[in-house]
Amino acid sequence: MIWNPSRPTARGYIDGLASAGYHHFTSGDARDALGVSAAATKLALSRLARKGIIAQPARGFYVIVPPEYRSLGCLPPEQFIPSIMHIRARPYYAGLLSAAQYHGAAHHRPQQFQVLVRHPIRPIECGRVRAAFVVRKHVSMVPTQFFNTPRGTIRVSTPEATAIDLVGYRHRVGGLDQVATVLAELAAQIDPEKLVSAAQTAPIPWAQRLGYLLSLVASGKRADPLRDYVKQAARQSVPLVPSVSHSQARRDADWKVFVNSDVEPDL
Repeated sequence: MIWNPSRPTARGYIDGLASAGYHHFTSGDARDALGVSAAATKLALSRLARKGIIAQPARGFYVIVPPEYRSLGCLPPEQFIPSIMHIRARPYYAGLLSAAQYHGAAHHRPQQFQVLVRHPIRPIECGRVRAAFVVRKHVSMVPTQFFNTPRGTIRVSTPEATAIDLVGYRHRVGGLDQVATVLAELAAQIDPEKLVSAAQTAPIPWAQRLGYLLSLVASGKRADPLRDYVKQAARQSVPLVPSVSHSQARRDADWKVFVNSDVEPDL
């Protein structure tokens, strides 16, 4: 990060970064700019954090908090998570209910910003900001797109990939009723062919359950290509809810799903 006056104060360093358009820095950046020890740097940054001028959402990573976000105690997560992932060289994408919001389909605002990653990462708690990280196999293969933020761009799962993930991680979004509710709002944005491509990045049971839920919320013919994919790829029927007995459940032949739970979307 380029900003190197002669031995600035910590506040001067922060103000210089902000005036140059930067919104984040690392403890190493600050130590190099201030020319003091790691302990002295940490102490100086802690003073600024107590005043709400900066915040530390991750170890060694700081954000500059402008006045409009002081009550939040941090930058909004979509404005700094891409930077953390870039510094750590970790593939990621905003997903689940957070992605649904970007696609205009979040029925309720999620309490946590949800990010899919390859390897486990500790949750972020920064002021009133909460971010949860969900491990997703083959995260780099999942279809994504970029959205603009006030401080850059953020990678977000496509509507089709979001639909797949909502089913696969139903326990992270409030259960199948909530999944069906969001799918009903998301369905109009789903491209049938792209849905099959997204399904191929996930276990086939996710596609089976998703297809059943899409048919439940009256998605028209958008799920037809997915149905063909399921018929070819699914070797056995699966329960709609794995943790519930399906010995007496009816079987949906189109999707090879044992319907062992009633799903009631809030439409």
